[in-house]
Amino acid sequence: MDSFGDKVDGKTDKAGGKIKEMAGETFNDPDLAAEGRVDQGKGGLKEAVGNAKDAIDDAKDGIRDAVR
Repeated sequence: MDSFGDKVDGKTDKAGGKIKEMAGETFNDPDLAAEGRVDQGKGGLKEAVGNAKDAIDDAKDGIRDAVR
């Protein structure tokens, strides 16, 4: 998956996780709230992967430009 896809998936997971967390808190379901927090963490990791891919691509471009 490309970096943009990772970032979109991450944001989607974070949003869905926030909804689960709020629903868990609203309906007094600690397991659902915890699952929502886990989903938010996974989303953050996916976003970080997307950012890392962008940084690697930028570094490769910089090296390529420096060699030319």
